[in-house]
Amino acid sequence: MKLILNWLLSAAALLCVAYVYSGVQVRSFTAALIAAFVIGLLNAVLRPVLVLLTLPVTVVTLGLFLFVINALMFWAAAAVLDGFQVRSFGAALLGSLIYSLLGVLIESALGSLLANK
Repeated sequence: MKLILNWLLSAAALLCVAYVYSGVQVRSFTAALIAAFVIGLLNAVLRPVLVLLTLPVTVVTLGLFLFVINALMFWAAAAVLDGFQVRSFGAALLGSLIYSLLGVLIESALGSLLANK
């Protein structure tokens, strides 16, 4: 149940990012659902490999390079999908930051909401 709620709320967060920031465009809620799934899939499969390969750069930049990796995952999802567009890498960076902040809020809300039951 938590996984489905997280997915739906992540799609809503993606629509919120598109509403707040003009560099990210989402055509519909269905496109947002698919985009949230693809971003989650990329973060689960590709992100750990990239984090491991770029570990020296991440250490030198005191972890700030992880923002670049998040932006790459966001941008890669937009490149693969049709109803989800990101204008540039800078837009992907800012969009992924907003999306990540909303994701933290979603996880916190779901954690406290489902922990009370």
